[in-house]
Amino acid sequence: MNHDDLRQWSKRAADWTHEYHSSLRNRPVRARTQPGDIAARLPEAAPEQPEPLETIFEDFTRIVPDGMTHWQHPRFFAYFPGNAAPASMLAEQLANGMAAQAMLWQTSPAATEMETVMIGWLRDALGLAPHFTGTIHDTATIATLSAILTMRERALAWNGNTAGLTAQPRLRLYASTQVHSSIDKAVRIAGIGQDNLVKIPTDAHHAMDTTALDSAIRADLAAGHRPAGVILCVGATGIGASDRLQDAITVAKAHGLTTHVDAAWAGSAMICPEFRHLWAGIDGADSIVFNPHKWLGMQMDCSIQFLADPVPQVRTLGLRPDYLETLGQSEITNYNEWTVPLGRRFRALKIWFTLRAHGLEGLRQRIRNHIAWSEELAATMASLPEVEIITPPALSLFSFALKAGDDATEALLTRINDDGRVYLTQTRHGGRFVIRVQVGQFDCTREDVMMVRQTVRELLSG
Repeated sequence: MNHDDLRQWSKRAADWTHEYHSSLRNRPVRARTQPGDIAARLPEAAPEQPEPLETIFEDFTRIVPDGMTHWQHPRFFAYFPGNAAPASMLAEQLANGMAAQAMLWQTSPAATEMETVMIGWLRDALGLAPHFTGTIHDTATIATLSAILTMRERALAWNGNTAGLTAQPRLRLYASTQVHSSIDKAVRIAGIGQDNLVKIPTDAHHAMDTTALDSAIRADLAAGHRPAGVILCVGATGIGASDRLQDAITVAKAHGLTTHVDAAWAGSAMICPEFRHLWAGIDGADSIVFNPHKWLGMQMDCSIQFLADPVPQVRTLGLRPDYLETLGQSEITNYNEWTVPLGRRFRALKIWFTLRAHGLEGLRQRIRNHIAWSEELAATMASLPEVEIITPPALSLFSFALKAGDDATEALLTRINDDGRVYLTQTRHGGRFVIRVQVGQFDCTREDVMMVRQTVRELLSG
């Protein structure tokens, strides 16, 4: 295959993609395969000789689509969405075509400088203070890991990277019981250890109990441990819980601790001023992460970390050997020094395309629609005699269960997902098995959202 062939097959792939998206509502949302089904249809070894592209493409259409859970399906209401607006797809096609390695300014000047400008666009769109700068990571997991590594180094007076963690003080981090498991993963990878992530209880509104936070920090200090930082959440994965940032940040600052806010999903909603009360006090945070690929249409992977001061993170993660220097430019921005990987994709391009193609007001209207439809759906679900709303909508996320108990609720979820018209997931809340509904698909309509109630009603009466 050469570039002339690529021209032909790119057009065919574009036609296939258009047909795929046009037919998504006719497909079951979740793959109807069993473990091993796809692998059994693939050869055990790579071919020794080239194969025709026609054969490869035919095998793709025959094997792959039916083995995929369709993340762009307009009735995908599970997890959080992984949106991909058409403008973002186009930008990804162009970025893929250039296939740049944007690790340094000199390796991709446009990628670096556009990233800086796009961080500013998004900062202003979310109403954040002008002192924030930032970078684009692949996922919130890496953004959080970067923040926690920085907390570790600051707490160890910058000795962890050089001397290691042996014989260092026992570090402690604090987060509520509602935070995402990526926080747990980050403390493990950072060498701090799962046992040193102190889970603070929550109040009646599922926010971190800041009195308990203060007590936990004081107890650790009395025990000779070294507190390193506080991780807060806005729109947690389970039920959409949010901490009271202002109160928690005040406690953290009183003890000289830095803060990281995980707003991976809910951060996108802050382009709408009426929802910013959910993160009141955010401008006092040291680090914030949100994922435009969850709710703003920018294709996976695209995770933004805002930093009040990038210097500590660059001091933690930056490494500039001779072969990565830009001659004659000692103070130039190289974003690989702000994150864990050296290699970097040209992610800013899809932000630029998507924001321009839809405008902030177009994106605001989508989010407002999703939240309004979620609230309407929750209200209509509550009218079903067998159903109980467990947690009301937090933005566009709510949960429900059957009054008959956990076994019945779990059986219903299995039937819903086997039915194929919609896709939902579960969590546990208050000791109960509950079903999550999260509205956020880029191309979903009110009718798609109301299909959840229709499906549940029919399955319960069938």
